[in-house]
Amino acid sequence: MIRSMTGFARRERQGPWGTLVCELRTVNHRYLETSLRLPEELKALDNDVRQAITAALRRGKVDANLYLKSAAGTQRSLELDSQLLDELVARVEQVRGQLKYPAPVSPIDVLRWPGVVREAEVDIKPVLAAALELVQEALNELNDTRLREGQRIRELLLARCSTMRTQVQAVRARLPEVSRRMRERIVERIAQLGTTADPERLEQELVLYAHKMDVDEELDRLGAHLEEVTSVLNSAEPAGRRLDFLMQELNREANTLSSKSQDSETTRAAVDMKVAIEQMREQVQNVE
Repeated sequence: MIRSMTGFARRERQGPWGTLVCELRTVNHRYLETSLRLPEELKALDNDVRQAITAALRRGKVDANLYLKSAAGTQRSLELDSQLLDELVARVEQVRGQLKYPAPVSPIDVLRWPGVVREAEVDIKPVLAAALELVQEALNELNDTRLREGQRIRELLLARCSTMRTQVQAVRARLPEVSRRMRERIVERIAQLGTTADPERLEQELVLYAHKMDVDEELDRLGAHLEEVTSVLNSAEPAGRRLDFLMQELNREANTLSSKSQDSETTRAAVDMKVAIEQMREQVQNVE
């Protein structure tokens, strides 16, 4: 079943480490393009998240955001490197003994020495695992949304295909009438000239004229392309690029039908087909 390239999903999960939020937004794009934003604590997931997105989506511009909000009341603890602190104090005293007028050393200055004070290590593995699971849940929700939107697009495309088939059949049914009227018009013009046409030569000219105006081939190709569109819409594979190509082919045949037409009803039908094809093309641009 076809899927739209437009969608949004938001998933949230809470734990002892705080609240994780994952937001995914997608719009149509020729290829798959991912823009990923992660907090510093989750930077290690960059490659895993990108791989998950690539596995779940085929096309579209993806904006993926992960947020981590610390739990209320949680504080980061600090640790002192006692060994480094003792060594630093000893060195300060050594320097103090060598100076004639030693300046006082503030404890804050000592604590600012790199490595003396450090944040206590926190086990980040549970947060990373929860974040990756949350991304997968958001991707599943996003695909469900895109599938529902794709179903609506599919129904619209099928309806327009049905309308075009009716128009093709109507044009085909008019072909004998168009041919008869063309013959009558030529014979009438010859009679207005006050001359008598050679029957054999007249038939030859009518055959040549009818051949130039013949649209059977265009109608056949229009019908075949419409059948292919229906087949693609019922396929389980991603269909956007193939449908885009078929829209081009349908438009080409409708243009040729319009240019060959010598009948107002046929011309009107060709114009209506082109309008329907353009409407279909706009929808197809959003199909994965």
